[in-house]
Amino acid sequence: MEQAEAIRSSKTYLGIEFGSTRIKAVLIDEKGTPLASGDHAWENRYENDIWTYSLEDVWEGVQDAYRNLAKDVEAKYGEPLTQVGALGISAMMHGYLAFDRDGKLLVPFRTWRNTITGPAAAELTELLQFNMPQRWTVSHLHQAILNGESHVKDISLLTTLAGYVHWQLTGEKVLGVGDASGVFPIDSDAMDYDQAKLDLYERHIAAHGFPWKLRDILPRMLPAGAEAGHLTEAGAKLLDPTGTLQPGCLVCPPEGDAGTGMTATNAVAARTGNVSAGTSIFAMVVLEKNLSQVHEEIDMVTTPSGKPVAMVHCNNCTNEINAWASVFRGFLEALGQKADMNAVYTAMFRSALAADQDAGGLLLYNYLSGEPVAGFSEGRPLMARTPEGKLNFPNFMRAQLYSAVATLKLGMKILDDEHVALDRLMGHGGYFKTPEVGQKIMASALGVPVSVMETAGEGGPWGMALLAAYAANKQPGQTLEDYLDREIFAGQACTTIGPDAAEAAGFEAFMARYSQGLAVERSAVEHLQSSNVYKRRTPNASEQDGILVRGGCSGLVWKLK
Repeated sequence: MEQAEAIRSSKTYLGIEFGSTRIKAVLIDEKGTPLASGDHAWENRYENDIWTYSLEDVWEGVQDAYRNLAKDVEAKYGEPLTQVGALGISAMMHGYLAFDRDGKLLVPFRTWRNTITGPAAAELTELLQFNMPQRWTVSHLHQAILNGESHVKDISLLTTLAGYVHWQLTGEKVLGVGDASGVFPIDSDAMDYDQAKLDLYERHIAAHGFPWKLRDILPRMLPAGAEAGHLTEAGAKLLDPTGTLQPGCLVCPPEGDAGTGMTATNAVAARTGNVSAGTSIFAMVVLEKNLSQVHEEIDMVTTPSGKPVAMVHCNNCTNEINAWASVFRGFLEALGQKADMNAVYTAMFRSALAADQDAGGLLLYNYLSGEPVAGFSEGRPLMARTPEGKLNFPNFMRAQLYSAVATLKLGMKILDDEHVALDRLMGHGGYFKTPEVGQKIMASALGVPVSVMETAGEGGPWGMALLAAYAANKQPGQTLEDYLDREIFAGQACTTIGPDAAEAAGFEAFMARYSQGLAVERSAVEHLQSSNVYKRRTPNASEQDGILVRGGCSGLVWKLK
């Protein structure tokens, strides 16, 4: 009854997130409790050497997700969803959406997945003395300039997917600061684009004579909690063509999926962070101050409230664990037994606790794809051991779990060297599904307590709904950190496991072997040819000097002989 009344009185908050494979809508109440959800599966397309989604796909997908949400509301509470208290849009970060003055899309949407901006990203990193990943919006813009693309002169608005959808729903050309931090570097103190770097870039491209200034074509930037417009009549029809949803609700600043992940794990305060460990693994660490120098292994972004964040992204995490789970399922089926995959995964993870602390001298690389943090543009899954290595099931599984976090450790060591303080790391993703095991190993590997909350599985759309609720309900002067602590996460069930000295020593022994054995992995890449490896060489790279590669999501530069 209480939840039905919240729906009738519009004390509900809607978060919609455009992920890489799914668009999901989540409706919550004032306490952050999920009331209903709806989703839509979609896939990117590879067309004319570009990974893209069409704008038709965007609107068909979000309408289907919203329609499924509305059906869920009516089925559960017997109430039509006619209005919400506030809503917010989030999406996969970055990429390139360029529009002319008439609102026409100039070129197909270029997503974060494209690795076609290597020369531009390298040039901008050198110019701005700031790591500029390939997926960032201005990296795409500058590559279009280097390519001599004719559309560049006609740009009137340059934005992200979340910014585009927000614009269509509200008429406002804005971005949340977290999403904007993947467009162009941010000055967290000024809560704006970095003016000194903007000036540097304007001088750098002045000879091209474009009729625009970069600041003029970028969306206005807003922090979490700001009013970013209201749902227009046309916008309401775009979400709900039936006309049941009424216009007028507050819309909060649009965000990227990294920002909503931080919000959903209550990792937005300095000295906190979150680690997402699934198919890939990445850590977001909220800093007390900026790093002392540029590190090409570290992406610098911000929280939704503008605090600087160091991001370590690795391409491979649980893929090999999943592959071996399928092998063990096949073994069970060959014995005539029915395979319960939850039981298989639980047995795999829990067996690792009985292993030797150093995984018995085993060495394992989970590089199904390239791993830029370790200097690889391609990968070959590989296990090796010396004759005295102790190969048994527990040691094999501990090596798997160690390998899943090893490259993250390489990146996190840079933050250790920068004396970055970290009091708490919130974990979410499949690596933590078996209680305690992933937490225990992650905590000992990174040397920091790792916590997992029951709500961590709600994910980015829930985090976006929380940002909408914050914009609608925050008290004067109340920070996002305080709102989340007091109004949402107070009393939340949470388990925390700290580092274990013996286990940490065992992981360090594994990492010593891991670092020495990278030459073995490199040899496997060189000598085991793959028929399904996507290769792209940077223009003008010299065979004699090596191939310059900017790889994967993190956009790192490596010179490979």
